[in-house]
Amino acid sequence: MADQQRLRLPIGIQTFSEIREGGYYYVDKTPVIERLVQQNKYYFLSRPRRFGKSLLLDTLRCLFEGRQALFDGLY
Repeated sequence: MADQQRLRLPIGIQTFSEIREGGYYYVDKTPVIERLVQQNKYYFLSRPRRFGKSLLLDTLRCLFEGRQALFDGLY
């Protein structure tokens, strides 16, 4: 794979929009997010540090703001 085609790792980036618009590597978690939204329950995010809690919440924010362009090509 050529260096121009490689995606960069989003080290230290916690905003979904910056990752999607900046051409960073992103693991698609939208199937899990869809299940969370459809279950209509309360959730306690108890994960260790550096496990993507802030990124998950920012992804939910973008979803509820209706920013569809960010989700193109995802689940």
